Amino acid sequence: MASTVTTEPSENPAAPSRPGYGQLLRIRGVWTFLLPGFAARQPFAMLTISIVLLVQHTTGSYGVAGAAAAVTGVSMALFAPYSGRLADRNGQHAVLIPGVLVHALSGLSLTALALSHAPLWALLAAAVPTGASVPQIGPMVRARWGARLQGSPLTATAVAFESVTDELTFVVGPLLATALCTAVAPAAGLVTEAALTLLGGLLFAGRRSSQPPVTERGHARVRQPSALRIPGVRVLVVAFLGIGSVFGGMQVSLTAFSESTGRPGLNGVLYGTFAAGNMLSGITCGAITWKAAPPRRLVIGYAALALTASSLWIAHSAPLLAGLGFLVGSCIAPALITGYTLVGDLVAAGARTEAFTWLTGAVALGQAAAVTVAGQLEDRAWDGAGFLVPMAGTLLALATLLTLRSRLAGPPRARTVARGVGHRAPVAVD
Repeated sequence: MASTVTTEPSENPAAPSRPGYGQLLRIRGVWTFLLPGFAARQPFAMLTISIVLLVQHTTGSYGVAGAAAAVTGVSMALFAPYSGRLADRNGQHAVLIPGVLVHALSGLSLTALALSHAPLWALLAAAVPTGASVPQIGPMVRARWGARLQGSPLTATAVAFESVTDELTFVVGPLLATALCTAVAPAAGLVTEAALTLLGGLLFAGRRSSQPPVTERGHARVRQPSALRIPGVRVLVVAFLGIGSVFGGMQVSLTAFSESTGRPGLNGVLYGTFAAGNMLSGITCGAITWKAAPPRRLVIGYAALALTASSLWIAHSAPLLAGLGFLVGSCIAPALITGYTLVGDLVAAGARTEAFTWLTGAVALGQAAAVTVAGQLEDRAWDGAGFLVPMAGTLLALATLLTLRSRLAGPPRARTVARGVGHRAPVAVD
């Protein structure tokens, strides 16, 4: 595979079997889409917590706040795959330009309605376009890496790097949103989120030279089956729904815990600790050369996630909750990285952007459901009852993984040209 189209200045045929992050980031031109891409993907991390904090402030109800956030998440989950398919067919630029404009306007409209104490139906109506128009920057960045590397040994490193970037987003985004909503104004989180979406999205869309070529036009669209028809992708969707339940349950429950202690600013510290464990674990995963096959790694990693998430509801002090949150976060990154890696083995290149959007949409849907249920539990049950949601979500997803794990490997891998590279992670970024 010597005929890659990469332009790495330091890569040579004798490159090590596990190239490092430094070599990856020295590829000419990658920072032109990585930096705006990082800013533009903040909505995924900021949006839910910003809505929860604003609507809870204006209504006094976690249930109402959770419902508004849930509608946003459901809309994002339903529309994300179609956004991915449109990007594959028409190009990322054509999808992003109108998308970021609609999202910014919708987010500002939702903010104005919440501040004016509009009825619930009006908040939910505004939440639909806000969620549906969230730009799918993460899958688009992965697609650009795939177009740039095309089977290079650096591809596996790019998988880990993108997952670490996602984790860093979940460190920066909620912390920024919480700080703005508690220290500046309740609406500051959503306003900043809209501004970052508009600025970062337009800059990212403007880097047209790095976007992957359009692979589907005209009648070719009809011939390309949906990635969701692949059994292994459906199993991964269930696993990512469980991961979303952790994010949503933690956001609401940590906010409620902080409010119950009389220290609302503690929410940012607790969630930041959770997200830091996520990010540090992702960095470590990217530095390891794995010997176990991805399906086995996913099952083992997910079992650890379910075990740690099941312990959250027993925590009644901030230090204990921070420690348990760090452990839960540390178990999320391996599951995410392995799931994205498996997409490369299961899905043909022409449908991978859509496959990635199904997974990110599953996280959003799981997050939305968890926010709703956890909000109701915090309103109507005991303090900390919302932590039961991550436990239930991960245990159900783990049971599905254990039952259907054979669908994560098998026939799709046989389509690779050489059997010796069929299980190797470098085909996983696209």
